[in-house]
Parts: sequence; structure tokens; C-alpha cells
Amino acid sequence: MREAEPLRHGVPLPLPLPSAAAATPLAQSRLLLALEAILEPLVTVLSLWLLVWLVEGELTPSWLIASIVAFALAFPGRSLLRSPPDRVVVSTLLAWGWIAGLLLAMGFATGHIYDFSATVVVNWLWFAPVSQLLSHWALRTAAPHLVRLQGPPLRAVVVGMNEQGCSLADRLAAASYAGIELVGFFDDRTPDRQHGADRHRLLGRVTDIATFVKANRVQLIYLSLPMASQPRIKDLLDALKDTTASVYFVPDMFVTDLIQGRTDTVCGLPVISVCETPFRGPAGLLKRSSDLVLATLILILLSPFMLAIAVAVKLSSPGPVIFKQRRYGLDGQEIVVYKFRSMIVTEDGSQIKQAHKNDSRVTRLGAFLRKTSMDELPQFINVLQGRMSIVGPRPHAVAHNELYRPLIKSYMVRHKVKPGITGWAQVNGFRGETQSLEKMEGRIRCDLDYLRNWSLRLDLLIILKTVRLVFRDTAAY
Repeated sequence: MREAEPLRHGVPLPLPLPSAAAATPLAQSRLLLALEAILEPLVTVLSLWLLVWLVEGELTPSWLIASIVAFALAFPGRSLLRSPPDRVVVSTLLAWGWIAGLLLAMGFATGHIYDFSATVVVNWLWFAPVSQLLSHWALRTAAPHLVRLQGPPLRAVVVGMNEQGCSLADRLAAASYAGIELVGFFDDRTPDRQHGADRHRLLGRVTDIATFVKANRVQLIYLSLPMASQPRIKDLLDALKDTTASVYFVPDMFVTDLIQGRTDTVCGLPVISVCETPFRGPAGLLKRSSDLVLATLILILLSPFMLAIAVAVKLSSPGPVIFKQRRYGLDGQEIVVYKFRSMIVTEDGSQIKQAHKNDSRVTRLGAFLRKTSMDELPQFINVLQGRMSIVGPRPHAVAHNELYRPLIKSYMVRHKVKPGITGWAQVNGFRGETQSLEKMEGRIRCDLDYLRNWSLRLDLLIILKTVRLVFRDTAAY
């Protein structure tokens, strides 16, 4: 196997810096965030169009230009779902006053104000903010129903039944649009030292949390522990790295070795992300869009070639053309991954032996397909299905996951993102068979570096490196 490129402090080559994009509030669904971002700009423009249609009967190019400018000034809309009604009114009026003032100033400064109907302009000054307030009220009314339509709520637990932890629990209970179900608390202190024990459910001791999280599919963990508990926090974080739950600190405190560490809020309360996916909000949309575009183009271009491979596989040896194997995907959920069959066996049990040099199970055609990674081409269908991404940590067989997860620290963290057809580990010497625990640890280290430093530029770099690598690498058997 080709050796990895030189490491610097455990990181293979300098990686791009993490994105500085603002964090997404976790206690609010992505749909609501998108709706709030577009709500005010859209209502501002639609209210103008309605008045123009009523007064003039047609939308002229001048009004279209004015609409574009108004939309740009109002975008993105403000998040006001958590705000009290009086604050929503004041905030909306102040924001609209600023936008209207800028538009009027630009109109008078350029002289174009006289190109527009005074009736429309005057009525828009009061009709736009009224429309915005009505839209905020409508969204606030519909928000709980929209959250329920997106599926079951995320299950969460709080570690530390103290004042801060109970404050978070109370806010979650009061936020009907949060999309989070609080299961309960974990705490080691005696009942007389627990804050809010009369109204909140105690699930067990801190040492029980990792087992509980894995058994009950808990997705969110909030650590409300004091700074004096730092050694205990470190042990707890190590235990939680064998899960796929997102971990946050309440309140603010310093932590090392973060995976996409960032500040965030839950119902207005500050928290810190310790272990989180990089694909939230706009980054997630960018990642999925690039996957869909690239996977579609590749499948269209290579479909005749893939058909020829399928025929060759069928004629070269008995057995199915497509080999299906269970792997771990996003959040540790089992998925089915497709490959062109390259062996005389189709193993998918509790024990799977990795392919090695001169492996008798590999067919002559399969050896060529594996060496050039052409056996992975059907996985672009997995990308379109949403099970995989083009770039990400390579999915391991379920049997291999269960073997390595207790042996390698942070092994399961790599499942915070969708598995990829290629990845940072594969272009840094960890492609093919991993003959030792150290090799697998190197692969996992690369996967975690990818999570910390993801960018679209890094994805494109990995794709280019992969294309160059498959024609000259000897690590894949």
C-alpha cells in the first residue's frame, strides 16, 4: 500500500480553513429558517406588485427594477418567531422605515422618483409593513404544524440537572416550533442538590448516558456541567464519540479537538457545538446540489461504458451483476451500497474478510475493476438516492464497523456525514486494504480532518486527485 503523505501534527497536508458562515439555530427547523429568510423580502415585493396591478393594471420594467432593489435591501428576512408580539411590531416598523427611507433617498437623488405613480408609492409605505406583520402572524400560527409535517422531533437529553440545564429544558418545552423532544436528564448528584427534580425526569447517572443514547436513538446531547468538571467532561465526550449524537455545551466554555465547533443558540440560550456535521443550512444545500449535478452528468456520460461493464461481469463469471452490501451511512443508519460484482462471492454477513493481494475470491475482470475503482461506478446511483455523497468518508461494511468502533477513538464521528465514493483518506494513501489497526486509525484521522475543514474547493480537489490516483495506485486489490 502506498504510504500516506507527510503528516503535520496528525493532519495530512494543510487543509482549507473551516467556513466562517453563521451557525444555524438548532431549535428551529431548516424549513422555518428558510421561510423566515424569504418571508419579508417576498411580501415586500408582492405587496408592491399588487398595488401596481390595482392602480396601473400592468407591471412595467421600472417597477420590476424597483422590486429587485427592494428585495435585495430586505433579504434576508429577520428571525422573529421567538420574539414577543410587541417586539415584532417595533422591529418590523423600524426595518421597513430604514428600507423605505433608502428607496426614497435613492429616488430623489437620481430623479427617478417622478417616474413612479405617487398613489402606488404612498400606499406602499403603509401597505408593505402591514403585509409583513400579517405574514409574521401567519407563519407563527403555522410553524408548529410545519414542524410536525417534517417528521418526528429530534430526541434530546441534558447532562446536568442544574439551573442552566433546567432553563434550557423549560425553553424547549415552551417552543412549539423547536422540533426537539426532551427525553430527560442525567446527573450524578443527590436529589437534594438537583435543580428542578420535581418537574423534570431523571434518566440515570452520567456514566449511563452513552448506553442510553445508543439504545434510544437520541440525536442531541446538551452538556450543562461546570468548568470544575473538566476531567469528567473529557471522559464523557470520549464515551459519546461511539455514538452519532450531536453534542453541545451549555453554557459557553473552552473545548479542544472540536468537530465543526461553533457557537449557536437554543431558544435564545447560547450553546457551543462540540461535534457537528459541516452540512447545515446553505452548506448542506451546496453539498447536495453539487452531488446531484455531478452524479447526473457522470451517469449520463458513462452509461454506455457502465452497460458494457455490466455485460462483461455477467459473461465473465456466474452471479449477479450488481453486488449489494449493507454499510453504515449518515447517523450510523444502515444503507445498501451498490458495486459491480468483482468477486465470486457476495459476502454480507457478520464476518467479512477484506480483499488482499492475490485474493482468490477476486475474478480476473474484478481485479481490473477494483484497481481502477470502476466497480464503484454504480454508487453514483446511491448518490442520487441520497444515501451517499460523491466525496466523504468511505462506507465500511457493517461487520468492519462493529469490529473497529470499540478499538478506535472517535470512529463513529465519521458518520456525521453521508459516506462518499471517494474521500480525503483515499487520496492520502489509505485506499484499499487496511492490514493493521494503525492503518485504519490513519484513515479515520483523515476522515475527521475532512469533517473539520470541509469546503466545496476541498471536494473538487479530492475528485481531481482521485481521477489521477486510480490509474497509477496499486493499493486496491
